[in-house]
Amino acid sequence: MPTRTTGAIAQDWEPVILHKSKPKAQDLRNPKAVNQALRIGAEVLTLKKNTAGSNKKSAGPVVSARKLDEAAEPAALERVGGEVRHTIQKARLDKKMSQAELAKQINERVQVVQEYENGKAVPNQLVLGKMERVLGVKLRGKIGK
Repeated sequence: MPTRTTGAIAQDWEPVILHKSKPKAQDLRNPKAVNQALRIGAEVLTLKKNTAGSNKKSAGPVVSARKLDEAAEPAALERVGGEVRHTIQKARLDKKMSQAELAKQINERVQVVQEYENGKAVPNQLVLGKMERVLGVKLRGKIGK
């Protein structure tokens, strides 16, 4: 059997008050909640928006993406020079190789070799180094030396 404590048993008869939780901000914006608060006479906060009635969403001046790109980077990239193009073509033809054979030996696509010979490619030092080894000519740095 459970043991009982000896002595007077005291009870706490103070009232316990339960409070409602604060309404969420989303509920306060609900039109039904606003109308009910107005009916009761509760305080309702109203804000005047600057762009009310207009179709504009942005606050500041709009800068186009193209202008930002032009400001951050130069407009045109450096392409393969005419002297390098002719050197690649001449060395390839002297070795009696086609563009496809050269591309296979340097482990690149045929299109890469075509772009270098047409002057449309942006120079890549790794590709130029591979071409130098296979063709036996100098393509990087000063060619006139």
